[in-house]
Amino acid sequence: MSEQHEPHGHPGPPEQRGPHGAHGRPSSAGEKWRAFKDSPFFPASVLVLILAAAAGLFAGSYTYAMANPTPHNVPVGVVGKPHSSQEREKFVLGMEKALGSSLELRHFRTRDQAEQAVEAQQIFAIMRVEQPKGVELDVSSASGASVAQLFQQAGPQVGKKIDVPVQVRDLKPLNKGDPRGLAIFYISLAAVIIGFVGAIQLSVHARALNPPERIAFTVAYALLGGFVIAAVVDWGLHTLRLPFVQSWMILALTLFTSGMVFTMFNTLFGRWAMIPTWGLMVLLGNPSSGGAVSWPLLPSVLGEIGRWLPPGASVNAQHTAVYFPDHQLIQPYLVLAAWALVSCTVFWIWRHRHPGGRAPRATGGPAHAAAPGG
Repeated sequence: MSEQHEPHGHPGPPEQRGPHGAHGRPSSAGEKWRAFKDSPFFPASVLVLILAAAAGLFAGSYTYAMANPTPHNVPVGVVGKPHSSQEREKFVLGMEKALGSSLELRHFRTRDQAEQAVEAQQIFAIMRVEQPKGVELDVSSASGASVAQLFQQAGPQVGKKIDVPVQVRDLKPLNKGDPRGLAIFYISLAAVIIGFVGAIQLSVHARALNPPERIAFTVAYALLGGFVIAAVVDWGLHTLRLPFVQSWMILALTLFTSGMVFTMFNTLFGRWAMIPTWGLMVLLGNPSSGGAVSWPLLPSVLGEIGRWLPPGASVNAQHTAVYFPDHQLIQPYLVLAAWALVSCTVFWIWRHRHPGGRAPRATGGPAHAAAPGG
C-alpha cells in the first residue's frame, strides 16, 4: 500500500504551521523586557550605569571639597591691647580681604591662655599687635596645615600693603616626615576602605560564616590591619611618630566600624550594599573628614557633618592623639563607637536577611549533612 503525501505547500495542521508553531510569533515588548530582566545582562547593565555615576560623583565630591579651599569664619586668638586699635583693624580687614572670609576673633588676656586654646584646638592662630608698628602672627600647622599655609602667605602680604611688619611663627609644626600634614588622612583612608573591602571579601569567600563568626573575623582583620598600618607608617617609613597603641586602636576601631557598616547595608540591601557604603564612607565621608583640607576651609555643610561620620571621626581622633595628646577629645571615639554599635545591632536583629551563614546541623545527623545557607 503506497503512502499518501499531502500536496506540496499544504499548510498542514495549525499547530505545525510556521517554523516553531505558536512560538514563532514575534515577542512583545513586555516579553522582551521580562526576558532581559531575568537574564544576567540586566544586573550587568545596571552596574555599568551605577559605576559611571559613581565615577562622576567621586570626582565631583573631591573636587568640590578640595580643589578650591576657602576659609569660613576661622577662629583666631587675639592677645594684648594694641598701641592703636586702627592698626589692628587694618590688619584684620586686610587679612579677611586676602583670605576671602571673616576672622572669628577671640580675645585672651594672656599669651598662655591663647596657647592653651590652640592646644585644645579651639583656635587656629594667635595675633598680637602691641608694638607701635608690628604684628606677631603665630599659626599652628598641626591644627590645620592648609589654614596655617594660607595665614603664612597672607600675613606678610597684608603687612606690606598697610606698611606694618609681620612676624609669622609656627607654634605646632608638623612631623618632619609629613610636611603637608596628609599622612593621618592617608592612614585613616586606608582603614576606611580596607575595612569595608574586608567585609565584602568575607561575604564572597567566607559566605558560610554565621553572624557571631562574621563579627569575630571582622574584629580579627581590624586588629591585625590596624597594627600593620601603624607599623608601616611609624616603624617602617618613619613618617609619623605615633602613640603606637592608641593609634593602633583607633585604626582598628575604624576598620571594624567600616566593615560592619557594609555588613549592615548588606543585610538591608543585599547585593546592592556597596552603593550606600561607598556613598557614605567615600563620596561623603572622606572629603568632609578634615584630613586633606581643614574643616574651616571646607564648604560649610561638609565642615559640619564631616566630624559625625566615621572617616571624619577617625581623622579627628588620630590627629588629636598624634599632635595634642594632652587635650584628648571624647567625641570622635563616641562617633566611631556609635556607628559600630548601630551597625552590629541592625545586622544582629535582621541577621536572617543577610545573604550568608549556613543551615544548622540536623540533630543526630552526620557532619556532612549541613548545607550552606543562601
